[in-house]
Amino acid sequence: MKTEENPRSSRINLGATVPSEYLAGLKKDPKRLPSKFFYDDRGSRLFDRICNLEEYYLTRSEFSILREKAESIAAIAGKRVALVDLGSGTGEKGRILLNQLSEPVAYIPVEISREQLNRSVEETRNAFPKIPIAPLCVDYTRDLTLPDVADRAERILVFFPGSTIGNFEPTEAVDFFQKVADLDRKGVSLLIGVDLKKEKAILDAAYNDAAGVTAAFNLNILARANREWGTDFLLDQFSHRAFYDPLEGRVVMQLESRSEQEVRVGRELIGFDRHERITTEHSYKYTVEEFLALARRGRFSPEAVWTDRDRLFSLHYMTAA
Repeated sequence: MKTEENPRSSRINLGATVPSEYLAGLKKDPKRLPSKFFYDDRGSRLFDRICNLEEYYLTRSEFSILREKAESIAAIAGKRVALVDLGSGTGEKGRILLNQLSEPVAYIPVEISREQLNRSVEETRNAFPKIPIAPLCVDYTRDLTLPDVADRAERILVFFPGSTIGNFEPTEAVDFFQKVADLDRKGVSLLIGVDLKKEKAILDAAYNDAAGVTAAFNLNILARANREWGTDFLLDQFSHRAFYDPLEGRVVMQLESRSEQEVRVGRELIGFDRHERITTEHSYKYTVEEFLALARRGRFSPEAVWTDRDRLFSLHYMTAA
């Protein structure tokens, strides 16, 4: 895999501020970086490529459910909803819903990558010129305040696709559900994609594609730091690792140091032992029953569950209690 130019041969940008969460994650034992740092513009584009890989069944499976059940989803949601699309990405999944919803009041895409958000908003405005669009470029795990246009809606429909909920630790997922439930006193529904437990071989392949796109995506969490904050990670000194842990019910994605080394992060030096790993993502997998129990702890009541024909993936419609 091609790596970026050795950053230590170029000028280090000591004026850039490394996010405190990023630095704190590298100082933990064991080291762990929040997965949100994957998603700059390059990371978002790499993830779009992952979604089209043969091994990565998740996106195909969720699209198949959405296309087959969008009319049923719209019927349950009712008229005059504001659609809040968390982690909207390209916006393609949100547009499937907008095409079926009855008299939607607003579309509110929420995305951490501004470049990705701008591209998707332009496409959605072209496709639905009469629907008000109020994009939010925020970290929705921290800041989730809806714009005023949502006040016109009869109900808020929060769409959280892609099984991103699996990146939350279970206790964090419960906190997130409660945060979503408190968004609007008139009523909140949640349409959420959840990856299901399955054979280890299928999961391992999905996160270790033959083309190396997932490896490049994983390494981008370091490459981004080099580009934006002047760190000096040597990308060829880190290897992608991903595996399914059946005891914990999650895929673990990591970067392993190939050598004993030091990396400048801001004004600090972070040491790595040979074979030391940075955990960059947990992706929890659930049975339908496990996930419903988790959602109930977060004050959501299930109304409908759909799966694809191979029962690889599930889509849940729930209402805040």
